[in-house]
Amino acid sequence: MIIYGKNTVKEAILAKRTVYIIYKDKKASDRAIDNLIEENKIKVKLTDKHELNLMTHDGLHQGIVAEVQDYKTYDIEEIFDEEIKRVVILDKIEDPHNFGAIIRTAEAVKMDYIIIQSKGQAQISPVVAKIASGALEHVKIVVVQNLNNAVSKMKENGFWIIGSSLDGSEEFTDIDPKLNYGVIVGNEGVGISYQLKQNCDFMVKIPMIGQVNSLNVSVAAALLMYKLKKLY
Repeated sequence: MIIYGKNTVKEAILAKRTVYIIYKDKKASDRAIDNLIEENKIKVKLTDKHELNLMTHDGLHQGIVAEVQDYKTYDIEEIFDEEIKRVVILDKIEDPHNFGAIIRTAEAVKMDYIIIQSKGQAQISPVVAKIASGALEHVKIVVVQNLNNAVSKMKENGFWIIGSSLDGSEEFTDIDPKLNYGVIVGNEGVGISYQLKQNCDFMVKIPMIGQVNSLNVSVAAALLMYKLKKLY
C-alpha cells in the first residue's frame, strides 16, 4: 500500500510497520524524518515532485511517499471480552476525507474500535491514511459484511447501541458508563439506514442553537465520541 505525508510516514515508521521503500523529493529535507529513515535502515529513492504527484494522484504528499505493508483489519469477535468497550460504527460513510477525520478523532479519544462494512463505504486507502495523519497506526478497524448483523451480534454480547439523528430524543446523561456501547454515525446524505435505526436502543440528537440544523458527519462523529468517552 502507498501512504504519503510527513506525519503518516513518520507514524508508520515509529509503529514498526514494514516499510518497503520511501520515495523522497530530492529538493526537500526534514531532518527528523531523515534520522528515522537512517535509524531504521529503510531503502530510499530520491525523485522529483512530479513523480510523487503521479504516485499520489496529486495528493498533499509533502515531499515523501512510502510503500508499506497493508493495514491490518479485525474480526467482529475481537471486541467481545470482559473489558468495557466504546465502539464507533460507520454506516456507509462514502467520503474518504470524512473516514480519515473520524479515525483521527477516534485515536484522540481512544475509542476501542471502528466498525465498517466491506462494501458501500470508504475503505482504508492512501487518502484515508493521509487524512488520519498517522492515527491509522493506533486505531483498530473491524470490517464486516453486514452492519445490521454485526450490530445484532453486539447486542447479543451485551452492547447497547446508540444512533444519532436529527429526530433523536434521548440525552447522553441517561447512559450508564459501566456498560458497553456502540455509537452509529450515518451516511453523509441519508443518515442511518432504516434497519439500523430499528436496531438501536437509543436515538440521540446533538443539540444545536444556531440557524443551520446539520453538521458534517466527521464533526458530528467527533462530538458523539468525545461525549461517549467522557462517561468513563
